[in-house]
Amino acid sequence: MRRIGIISFICLLVSFSMFSQESDSQETKDFSRWQVRLRGLVVTPDESASIGGIGGDVDISTAFVPELDFTYFFTKNWAAELILATANHDVEAISTAAGDIDLGDVWLLPPTLTLQYHFNEGKFKPYVGAGINYTFFYSADEGPVADDIEYDNNVGFALQAGLDFALNDRWFLNADVKKLFLQTDVTINATSALGATVEADVDINPWLFGIGVGYKF
Repeated sequence: MRRIGIISFICLLVSFSMFSQESDSQETKDFSRWQVRLRGLVVTPDESASIGGIGGDVDISTAFVPELDFTYFFTKNWAAELILATANHDVEAISTAAGDIDLGDVWLLPPTLTLQYHFNEGKFKPYVGAGINYTFFYSADEGPVADDIEYDNNVGFALQAGLDFALNDRWFLNADVKKLFLQTDVTINATSALGATVEADVDINPWLFGIGVGYKF
């Protein structure tokens, strides 16, 4: 999975380079190259898990966070967007042989880079995109049962659709939805409670629903 993600990232960078070379030959005075957005984001995991030894599934909480993103337009229609946000999620193993287990919480930082196509030049400007993210897991709190818990950082893929609504030449409103395809391997040291270390393959696959305001420059 990581090898596929790295290859995809290289292909994405090559595509960006091609679009950048194309855009250099075009007039740039009639559109803004850069825009920045500030969104309120709802992160809703579509989670499932395969838990070794004790079976069961996983429940991961929804998070509400601010998000900052930057978009660069190669042409009037083609652009690349980088989103920056971090979210905290409560984690629980459910319906296991040992019952429901509180696994504390963990922070996720999933910088996501997408290549976008913007459809028109009116006030309503829909767009679609696809790309990749690399998710960092940090500051994990193992909760009251486990002795320790580790999440593996991993590469994932992203799909995106959104709409910009122009207020004037610079300011605009934005609504956006993304689907991240994200998996992590989790190691739970439950020696004190269960006398064992438990391995889990967890699919998080969150939906990201955002609404906010943007500025072109």
